[in-house]
Amino acid sequence: MALMFNSIVQGWINYYGRFCKSMLYPLLRRINDHLVRWAMRKYKRLRRREKRAGELMAEASRRSPRLFAHWRFGLKPGGWTMGAV
Repeated sequence: MALMFNSIVQGWINYYGRFCKSMLYPLLRRINDHLVRWAMRKYKRLRRREKRAGELMAEASRRSPRLFAHWRFGLKPGGWTMGAV
């Protein structure tokens, strides 16, 4: 999935990130929500367990933070703080 969508999302980040970065955040959060729903459909053990699916995506973002373009941008599942230490 990352191969299919990374170029598109990276283009959005490059273009809209220059002009109105704050408008990107809801869109990128929505992509994370869709990834959680995808995981819930793909894995039987995650059906009707949105919290566990979110934790799975958060763990995936910790293991490979450069997998998706919006994760590289700083918007990872499991925590919405950007740039904070």
